[in-house]
Amino acid sequence: MSERLNEHGQPIGFEMPDWTGAQHPGHVPMDGVYCRIEPLEPGKHTADLFAAYSTDKTGALWTYNYIGPFTQEDDLRAWIEGASGVDDQPYFAIIDLETDRAVGIASYMRIQQAAGVIEVGGITYSPLLQRHRAATEAMYLMMSRVFNELGYRRYEWKCDSLNAPSCRAAERMGFSHDGIFRQAAFYKGRNRDTAWFSMLDQDWPPVERAFERWLSAENFDAQGLQRQKLNDLIAQERAELTDAG
Repeated sequence: MSERLNEHGQPIGFEMPDWTGAQHPGHVPMDGVYCRIEPLEPGKHTADLFAAYSTDKTGALWTYNYIGPFTQEDDLRAWIEGASGVDDQPYFAIIDLETDRAVGIASYMRIQQAAGVIEVGGITYSPLLQRHRAATEAMYLMMSRVFNELGYRRYEWKCDSLNAPSCRAAERMGFSHDGIFRQAAFYKGRNRDTAWFSMLDQDWPPVERAFERWLSAENFDAQGLQRQKLNDLIAQERAELTDAG
């Protein structure tokens, strides 16, 4: 974008004369082909989630998570009771449509409607969800709602900078690495340097097309293995957009 100068000769950001802010995401369900995302409820989701999380026999699932581990179902229920229905951080259960059971959670957080900035966080996928199409589709559904329905300008992903799988996941889905905030947090008795990733509204169209191509039935063989990787499809869509421009 070309540089703009104010009356003092100082560079300033681009104008947004029609900007009125983004909408709050609320606790609205989202439906996909492989999963359904619905507001987290203790009575409805605790038993399924506890069973799903119990399939992680090592406890490694909780290393980079602010919450957990939950060794008792009542402990998970108590946490869900406190987290459900909170407008500042709407939590959702991710339902595998093959089993109709909750197998993970995710939330919207750090919601800044005036600036049009929102973060996806609290992502806790059980082994029953990890590396499944529903896992990717859940992130697609949440992203699509943010950009296509709610009008946000910036979608953020943050994680412990040492959490290599989370960093790879962000990059696989088209987020850009913005940098590392050193000594940004303290949790579970230790320091956390936080890696920041983001996607802008202008980045979304080619990413959306790539997600749709990846999620299509044609992208999977008879054994359910992907034919093309999501990050490769994103690179293709971005290259085509650049060539067209």
